[in-house]
Amino acid sequence: MDAKQLHILQHSLGLDQYGRGTMYRNRFVTGEGSKDHADCMALVEQGYMSRVANVALFGGSDCFTVTEAGRRAAVTESPAAPKLSPGRSAGGIGRG
Repeated sequence: MDAKQLHILQHSLGLDQYGRGTMYRNRFVTGEGSKDHADCMALVEQGYMSRVANVALFGGSDCFTVTEAGRRAAVTESPAAPKLSPGRSAGGIGRG
């Protein structure tokens, strides 16, 4: 899985770039010929996503969902979050 495919899994699940957060959704809608469709198809081939083709609700686009293996990969393949120095918040503003 490359970085773009990892990002698709993270986005599909509502996770940040470090694989953190609550998995509050599970879908990625894209159509053939779009910039993401080939990557989603590759994720299907790897067992990380499943596909429902030509969904009328989505204007004929495909709806991809992340499999259990994809959920695990989205977390384990994500880079570690940077360490924050003491007195620094995630927003970069010190306590005070």
